[in-house]
Amino acid sequence: MREMRWWDIEPVVALEREVFPEDAWSEGMFWSELAYARGAHATRRYLVAVAPDGTLAGYGGLVAVDGTGDVQTLGVLPAYRGTGLGARLLDALLSAATADFGCHEVLLEVRVDNHPARRLYERFGFVPIGVRRGYYQPGNVDALVMRNGRPAEPRHGPRAGTGPHAATGPDNVAPGAVTNAPPGDERKP
Repeated sequence: MREMRWWDIEPVVALEREVFPEDAWSEGMFWSELAYARGAHATRRYLVAVAPDGTLAGYGGLVAVDGTGDVQTLGVLPAYRGTGLGARLLDALLSAATADFGCHEVLLEVRVDNHPARRLYERFGFVPIGVRRGYYQPGNVDALVMRNGRPAEPRHGPRAGTGPHAATGPDNVAPGAVTNAPPGDERKP
């Protein structure tokens, strides 16, 4: 996993359209978010997960203001669902919320009909606190608002090397798994 950069916007938008076809973010929305993701006064953290073949397999983003974080987006390609990638992205966002931004709580909205995502968030300590009617457009789907009031506590998600998708290779990375990019493996503008 690595921080999202400007050159990731086009592939992230393509991934976004595949994962959220009815209510995908636009390229402009991602450009706007990344404008606040770097520098001394950054309030955003956007991450991408890169597959071994160099394509993007997932992404996630967080905004943090005055001690409250908000998971803005989290998406994983269907081929990588069930591998723990969503949990690793969420864990990295929660870690950034507490360690980098000093958040004491993290909020998020999730489609009421997205049961796998809701289960993931519940494993990480999020609890429902409300509903936003018709939040997701154009489908007019309600959003469940969830809150984690203890984002710095140990995670309840899958632990490395455990569970049905446990890896067996070096550094607990299974063949074909999404990995962290090696240091210096960053394209320059």
